[in-house]
Amino acid sequence: MGLEKGDPNRAAGATLRVENLTKRFAKTVAVDRLNLTLRGGEVLGLLGPNGAGKTTTFLCLCGLLRPDGGAIFFNDVRLGTERGRTIALIPETPDVYPMLTVWEHLAFVARSVELEPGWEERAEELLERLELTDARDALGQSLSKGMRQKTLIASTVLAEAPVLLFDEPMIGLDPKGQRELRDLIVRLRERGTAIVISTHLLESAEALCDRVIILKNGVAVASGAVPELRRRATGENTLENIFLEITA
Repeated sequence: MGLEKGDPNRAAGATLRVENLTKRFAKTVAVDRLNLTLRGGEVLGLLGPNGAGKTTTFLCLCGLLRPDGGAIFFNDVRLGTERGRTIALIPETPDVYPMLTVWEHLAFVARSVELEPGWEERAEELLERLELTDARDALGQSLSKGMRQKTLIASTVLAEAPVLLFDEPMIGLDPKGQRELRDLIVRLRERGTAIVISTHLLESAEALCDRVIILKNGVAVASGAVPELRRRATGENTLENIFLEITA
């Protein structure tokens, strides 16, 4: 069973809608009335300089932070703090269980979300795709940062959440690992998964994302497909130059 032969109905047709999402820390507004809509089979880039509110947005979306305002809907059903298997986050910091092996991380997730029998074959494919097969019995504490990142990616993707959030997923990965991850994201998009990526690697964002939202100080200062943003730009029309112009 290949990755593409999982349960495409879990993701197909899924819609994530965020209305006026707001999060404050004391007097600082980290996210200010953010709106977005994302459908299954789309990749949205959430871009912005450091401190723009990207990670805070992700933590609110997956239920780890309680928003101070706004609402999050999945398939028109308003979500509370419990997300279940609806929205999964691959965080920027690759923290793994030090005394679990790579394979045990996958098994832990499979049992936690009660995956149906047969998940092992998909898990083996993910290990092979991310070049973790030789490390399947290695303890988390022995893994390099890149290997820890790949372990989290494999474990999270295995759970088959219809919405996946990738927070700086390329950090710690070597060029080959980045290529493998880009290919995996393309496969997930083809299966109908709705994906949001936060990254400072703007060339990767330009290649992968159907649409982007650019945040500055918690506010969405630009959004749309890259060709649309190019038409608005006054300078050179690469995504990097558009980003620098908008966030200047």
